[in-house]
Amino acid sequence: MKVKNNNKALSNKRRPEVLQKLLYEVLVELGESPTRPGLLKTPQRWAEALVTYTDGMTQDPEDHLNVIFQLEEDDYPSESDDMVSVDNIQFVSTCEHHMAPIRGVAHIGYIPNSTSRVITGLSKIARVVSVFANRLQVQEQLTHQIARAIDKHLNPLGVIVVIQAVHYCMIQRGVKQHETRTLTTARRGVFQSKGELELKFQEYLKLKINTNLL
Repeated sequence: MKVKNNNKALSNKRRPEVLQKLLYEVLVELGESPTRPGLLKTPQRWAEALVTYTDGMTQDPEDHLNVIFQLEEDDYPSESDDMVSVDNIQFVSTCEHHMAPIRGVAHIGYIPNSTSRVITGLSKIARVVSVFANRLQVQEQLTHQIARAIDKHLNPLGVIVVIQAVHYCMIQRGVKQHETRTLTTARRGVFQSKGELELKFQEYLKLKINTNLL
C-alpha cells in the first residue's frame, strides 16, 4: 500500500530544502554552531539523508511484485508444497520512536499457489523489503507488512517472514544493550496451519552454502 503524502505540494526535490532550515535550528538548540566549518553543510546533508532513509514512503511494493512469472505444470505439480526461499536480505531502517537506526536481515519463504503457479523475480523480494524498511518503522510492523504484500500480490499458498535485527535505540540510549537481538516472525496461509512447513523453512536457513561453487 502506498503511503499518503500529507503535503502533496512538497516535492521530493523541495523537501530537503524545507528540512534543511529546520535541521539548522535543531543544531542551534543542541548548543552547536551550524556556522563552524565542520557543520557548514551538515543541515543540507542531514536533510538529504533523511529523505533517502524514508523514500519508501512514496513507493508501492506492487511496483515490484507485479513482475511475475508462471511455472509450468509439469515442473510444479498441483499437489506440490515446495517453497521459494530468499535469506539474508540486509536492510537498514529507522525506528519511528527514537529516529535511531534498525539494522538487520530478513529471511523470506513462500509456497507458490499450486493452481496459478505464480512466482516473482528473486530480486523483487529484496526490493519489497527495501520499500518497507525505508520508512519510519517498528520491527514487528515491518515483518507483517512484508508478509502481507507478498501474500496479497502473489496469492501463494503461504508465506513466512523472519527478521533479525539490532536496534540502536537500545544501544545508544536507555538500557544500552549492545548484544541484544530482536527476532520477529509473520506467517500467512499454510504456514499458519502446518507447523511442519515452518520447521522445513528453518532447516533451509541452517543450510551452509558451499562457497567454492560461487
